[in-house]
Amino acid sequence: MTIGWYPGHMNKARKDIMKLLLQVDLVIELVDARLPYSSENPLLNSLIGETPRLKILNKTDLADPATTKLWLEFYKQKNITPYALDKTQPETIKKLLKTARKISGKKSNQVLRIMIVGIPNVGKSTFLNILLDRKVAKVGNEPAVTKGTSEIILDDSIKLIDTPGVLWPKIEDQNSAYRLAITGAIKNTAIEFEDIALFALGFLREEYPENLKNRYQLPEINMDAGLLLEAIGRKRGCLRKGGVDYHKASEALLHDIRNGALGRISLEKPESIPAC
Repeated sequence: MTIGWYPGHMNKARKDIMKLLLQVDLVIELVDARLPYSSENPLLNSLIGETPRLKILNKTDLADPATTKLWLEFYKQKNITPYALDKTQPETIKKLLKTARKISGKKSNQVLRIMIVGIPNVGKSTFLNILLDRKVAKVGNEPAVTKGTSEIILDDSIKLIDTPGVLWPKIEDQNSAYRLAITGAIKNTAIEFEDIALFALGFLREEYPENLKNRYQLPEINMDAGLLLEAIGRKRGCLRKGGVDYHKASEALLHDIRNGALGRISLEKPESIPAC
């Protein structure tokens, strides 16, 4: 299937971001540490232009640590300032503001205007709540919880602009689209669970075989992805009259990936993406 999801509020948000970018001094861009390339909105590169940027590899607690190191080095070589973060690092998140001011070139007595951007479900709201030390943004497991831009005064010297998660009208690289669907960046109602689960199993069987064996207590995984999904369904009790409920088995697999029950997994490496 061809995967895509671009509801109307995203088009409006894109236009709002274009206007607001003219008023900001720095952009903090969040990507998912499990798939930094696929979770980077290509439209943002053209919209941000020469505006200074901090790139945050978020949700590192779910990503493969060795692969995250590769991504950090990759961005450094491209003269992009990257940070690897997760929601358990509030002090590190707050220290980012000092780096942000330094990169922006703004003096301490000048107001620093920062825009926070990223695709749906990348953790912008959680990041913002930790940064401000209070709950100002709604947090949810489904993408597109935040639907409009908002301005937040952090103190007399810092103004934050929070933006909704924005995808792009057509995802050309369907491998990226599948990876986004695996992590929940694309709304569940816009995907076919079995299709996504089979794609995920094909990847996991090659890259993280021990994670599959350990999670589902499978002695062997060297089999067709469909048979592997069936075996997982039986282990997880996803049954119906006549055999395995493949939809429920697919939901169970994706849930395990998204919440880290399968271990720390990265879905792409720098050398495996088209941009490299």
